[in-house]
Amino acid sequence: MALDLRNYIASIENYPEEGIVFRDISPLMADGEAYRQATDRIVQFAKDKGVEMIVGPEARGFIVGCPVAYELGVGFAPARKKGKLPRETVKADYSLEYGTASLYMHKDAVKPGQKVLVTDDLLATGGTIGATIDLVEQLGGVVVGCAFIIELEDLHGRDKIKGYDTLALMKY
Repeated sequence: MALDLRNYIASIENYPEEGIVFRDISPLMADGEAYRQATDRIVQFAKDKGVEMIVGPEARGFIVGCPVAYELGVGFAPARKKGKLPRETVKADYSLEYGTASLYMHKDAVKPGQKVLVTDDLLATGGTIGATIDLVEQLGGVVVGCAFIIELEDLHGRDKIKGYDTLALMKY
């Protein structure tokens, strides 16, 4: 029976600052059946696209992407912060509220032409996912979709990833 995954999201008022409602996926991950159903929904989305590789940004993109990759029998490549990858990398910058940040991937993480699904726990402003897509495309990969557990619609993250087929299991 399909679970209402919203029942497994904790909403914390005024965190990390006043006026923000933090959507915490920890209860979903702590419940085996809820985590399985969320993963299975993303797996089906990926199967429909012929995905050959999963890429997720540090750190919650790993939590979402790794079980999907395992279930599909495909690889997972991390997009990491500076100084976390030991071999030659490519870099993509993205904007933060105050300044910029960067993500990196190993130069051999994605093969040219490889069909990639980009995953993360949350689509907010789209900056992190936009940078992750940029990394995949720098390496010659083809982003065939993006998948999230939660989308915060008021932050208009989809605007930054227009043209990419996007799945959000829940929208707030």
